[in-house]
Amino acid sequence: MFFATGLCSACSQLVAAHVARHIGLINTMVFTHLPANLFLAIAAFAPTLPVALLLLVLRSLLSQMDVAARTSYVMAVVQPAERPAAASFTAVPRSLTAALSPAIAGWLLSASPFGWPLVIAGTTKIVYDLSLWRLFSKVEPPEEH
Repeated sequence: MFFATGLCSACSQLVAAHVARHIGLINTMVFTHLPANLFLAIAAFAPTLPVALLLLVLRSLLSQMDVAARTSYVMAVVQPAERPAAASFTAVPRSLTAALSPAIAGWLLSASPFGWPLVIAGTTKIVYDLSLWRLFSKVEPPEEH
């Protein structure tokens, strides 16, 4: 399962550039991440293990398209001298949440066998996606010369 989801995530990163050329960087981040996060939250309600696994594989097909698009967008909207700091600023929170989330998920699963970590993560990420779209959908990166 980890191999399948990892392979799907890698493929999604490769497809991201093609998608971004057609619909834009912000739209790529949001419109691929929204269904991925819906699949994540819905997996908690799956009636069987195979259905849950299918939802997680489908999520993996879309979940990493935002990474390349976000990096490209950030690099396009900040001055060259600010790019290393901007890259760190956007990468560190992602690393911190990846480090903290297993402990929180473990605690939630010890309190209840229901898939609260999936519901909470999916919902939180959906709120993030919608906020990102609302704040930045009209902010175009400057044209390259």
